[in-house]
Amino acid sequence: MHRLILASASPRRRELLAQAGYSFEVLPAHINEDFRPDEDPIGYVLRLAHEKAEAVYAQVADREAIVLGADTTVTLDGQILAKPEDTADAARMLRILSGRTHRVISGIAIATATAVEVAAEVTGVQFLALNDDEIAAYIATGEPMDKAGAYGIQGYAAKWIPRIEGCYFNVVGLPLALVSTMLDTHFGRQGR
Repeated sequence: MHRLILASASPRRRELLAQAGYSFEVLPAHINEDFRPDEDPIGYVLRLAHEKAEAVYAQVADREAIVLGADTTVTLDGQILAKPEDTADAARMLRILSGRTHRVISGIAIATATAVEVAAEVTGVQFLALNDDEIAAYIATGEPMDKAGAYGIQGYAAKWIPRIEGCYFNVVGLPLALVSTMLDTHFGRQGR
């Protein structure tokens, strides 16, 4: 029996993986997540997902284990908007997103004894125009502080998102259809 391990401390990823019917353990990866100057946003999240899955797999003595690594970022005009460093950074990000459509990109990696398989999911997200008072009130909730792009589609910010193109769950942090397709090759469709 394969053992599934989620290499993430994200409560949203845990909830989504459980929602999809998987039994799993959580063992967060601790890697350097700094952006490299030569990386594009897709390359960045694929590298981080790969490094997370590989780092956790190396810690596990079980050769039958399957480790799921994931990383999500927000990008607009080639700029990566990771988790905000502070409230001023969150406000800066929300001003950049205001009234525009950005991309949410997740890198997914599945590490096994034989290989690390990676894939990416991209979703377009349209934001309404925000004023400074709305941005300040949102930041005061604390919600933006641990999220790429300084917002959570599943929370307060949902009222500013009239349209997405692609996978909703990707924007939350784990593209479930992609993850399920990748895991089903190891577990089988009924092996959850």
